[in-house]
Amino acid sequence: MLFGAGRCVLGVGIWALCVTVPQPAVGAAGRLASFRAADGRSLTGLLFEADSRPAAAVVLVPMLGRSRDDWQAVGQQLAEANVTALAIDLPGVALPGDPEALAAWHHDIISAVMFLASRPAEVRTDAIGIAGASLGATLAAVAAAADPSVRALALLSPSLDYRGLRIEGSMRAYGARPALLMASLQDPYAARSVRELAQGAAGLREQRWSTIPAHGTLLLQRDADMVRSLIEWFQQTLG
Repeated sequence: MLFGAGRCVLGVGIWALCVTVPQPAVGAAGRLASFRAADGRSLTGLLFEADSRPAAAVVLVPMLGRSRDDWQAVGQQLAEANVTALAIDLPGVALPGDPEALAAWHHDIISAVMFLASRPAEVRTDAIGIAGASLGATLAAVAAAADPSVRALALLSPSLDYRGLRIEGSMRAYGARPALLMASLQDPYAARSVRELAQGAAGLREQRWSTIPAHGTLLLQRDADMVRSLIEWFQQTLG
């Protein structure tokens, strides 16, 4: 069951990224950062910057039907823990009918990783991770599998199969790099997905459980222990 719905940098293959970092603030919780995807679209995220830089950094990916704002509190706490965070939106609110088209949404995550990596004075380019929730977790795994520069993953309420887009192959391709797998025990499909993804993995697959009935970023809003686990994970794996 699924819940809820300028500077240019050359990347791998066809990827080319042009980035700008506007200065206007977005409240006390972050500021807008704009960058371009390979297809020319302008992408915008919320950037939460660590005080001591260059710092490790994490891209935060929401669940379907939710926005990057779901990550506000986590992004701020990561920055306070000296991990820069960039929260982005999914490319759309309606799912493509073709699983391959849905998988292509991961390119925006890679663009976000490239944006962070293009700022070596602020970000340690060898210490970038991704955290995703629900569909965002699936897309995070696809992006990390495609980009060997991603050093750590955190998957919140992952699904083995999200509308035909399966995660196992991406996690196998991710290899021995570490992943944190998180779910509520009251979320049966996500819990089963966590257990199966942890079995026989080539690298560390740390599991964290909550007893609170919630899914994706909503679980982080309701269980402070899960937030602490997420922050500690990236502190440990990204250094």
